[in-house]
Amino acid sequence: MAAGAGALLFAVAAVAGTLIDHYDGTLHVSWPPLLAQWMPHLGPGTLPALLTAVAVTAYGPPLAARLSWRRLTWASWAAALAWTWSLALVDGWQRGVAGRLTTRHEYLSGVDRFDDIPATLRDFTRHILIGPPDNWPTHIAGHPPGAVLTFVGLDRIGLGGGAWAGAFCVVTGASTAVAVLVTLRALGAGRAARAAAPFLVLAPGAVWVGASADGYFAAVAAWALALLALAATRTVRAPRAAALGSGLLFGVTVHLSYGLTLMVFPAVAVLVLARRARPLPVLGFAVLGFAMVAVAFLVAGFRWWEAYGLLVERYYQGVARDRPYGYWVWANGAGVVITAGLAAVAGIRRLPAAVRGARGPGRGHRSTGRGPRSADRTVALVMAAVLLALLVADLSGMSKAETERIWLPFTLWLPAAAALLPGRDHRGWLAAQAGLALLVNHLLLTLW
Repeated sequence: MAAGAGALLFAVAAVAGTLIDHYDGTLHVSWPPLLAQWMPHLGPGTLPALLTAVAVTAYGPPLAARLSWRRLTWASWAAALAWTWSLALVDGWQRGVAGRLTTRHEYLSGVDRFDDIPATLRDFTRHILIGPPDNWPTHIAGHPPGAVLTFVGLDRIGLGGGAWAGAFCVVTGASTAVAVLVTLRALGAGRAARAAAPFLVLAPGAVWVGASADGYFAAVAAWALALLALAATRTVRAPRAAALGSGLLFGVTVHLSYGLTLMVFPAVAVLVLARRARPLPVLGFAVLGFAMVAVAFLVAGFRWWEAYGLLVERYYQGVARDRPYGYWVWANGAGVVITAGLAAVAGIRRLPAAVRGARGPGRGHRSTGRGPRSADRTVALVMAAVLLALLVADLSGMSKAETERIWLPFTLWLPAAAALLPGRDHRGWLAAQAGLALLVNHLLLTLW
C-alpha cells in the first residue's frame, strides 16, 4: 500500500504538472515532475542493464548474506558500477556520458577560466549574479568553487574533457552504496547492511549518477559519514585518523554544494547511534579536519556565507521565480519516489515500528551483537535523519524541481530502508527497483 501510494503521488504530480505547464508554463520542465523529455529509446547499455538487473535480483540476496565483508563491499561497488554504466550507456556514449558535463550550463564550460586559481577564487563571488559581465554558468554559480575545482584538477592532471569527467562521476558515485554499507555496519547493523546491499546497488537514482556531478557529491558526503561512524564507534584501527578524514571530507562536501550543509542531520544521527561518550574524543579531530578545509578556502579568498547570499539572489533571477512553490513543495516528493524506488518507500513505512523496537513478520536477517530490533532501529534512525534533511531542503524553497539529481546525496541512502522488509520478499522488491530504473531510462531522456 505504501508503494502504491508512492506511485500514485508520482502519477498525480505528473498529471497536475502537465496541466499547470499547459496553462501557464511556469514549471519549466519538459516532463513534470522530472526534468526530462519523453523519448522512448534503446541503446548499447540496454542489454547489459537487463543482465545486471537479473543477476543482482537473482543472486544478490544470497551472495550478500554469505560473502565475507571485504568481498561484499568490493562486489557491491563492482555491481553498482555495472548498473550505473549500463544505464548511462542506454543514452549512448556521447549523450549519456561524454557530453553530459560539457553543455554551456555545466562545470566544464568554466574550467578554462581557472588558469590562475587563487585570483579566480578571490573574484568568484563577483560573477555569481546574472548581469555582471562573464557571470558564471548555471551550475558553477549555483555551487561553491569546490565543485568546479574538481574538474579543474582533473584537467590539470591530463584527464580533461567530458569523457573523463563523466567517468569520474560514475566511478565515484557508484561507491556511495559501499559507504552506506560501511556506515550501517559500523553502527552495529551488519546483517541489516547485508540485506540492504542489493537494494543500494540497484538504486534507481543510478539513472542520474551516470553521469552528473551530484553523483560525485553524494559519494564524498557518504564517505564523510562512513568515516565518522568508524571513528565514533572505534571500529577502525586509527579512529583519530578516520575522524580527521571525515572532517576533511565534510569540509569538501560543504564546498561542493551549499545544500549539503544539511548532512549535519545524518551526522548527528551517527554520533547518537554510536552511544555513550565514545565519539567525543575523536570529534575534535573531525572538527579540525573541517576547519582545515574551511580556512584554506577562506585564505584563498572565498567567503562561503557571502557567496550563498548571492546564490539566493541568483536563484530567483532565473526560472525559480516562476516555479510555483505550492506545486513543488509536494511534487518534489514524487522525484524522491523515483530516485529511491518503490522498495525504499515500502521500507520507509516501517520506520516508526522499527524505531519503537517492534518486530515485523517474516524478518529475513539478524544483526550481529545487538539483535534484530536494535539493528532495525539503527537503520530506521539513519533513514529518518536523511528524510529530515530532505524535508528541510524541500521547505526551504531552494529546491524547486530537478531534485531527482540535486538530492542524490540524500536519496541514495533511502534504498537501505528496504532492509526492513521481510526477507522472503526481497527478490520481488529488487525486481521493482530495477524495473522502475529501466522504464525511466528507456522512456525518458533525462537532462543535466
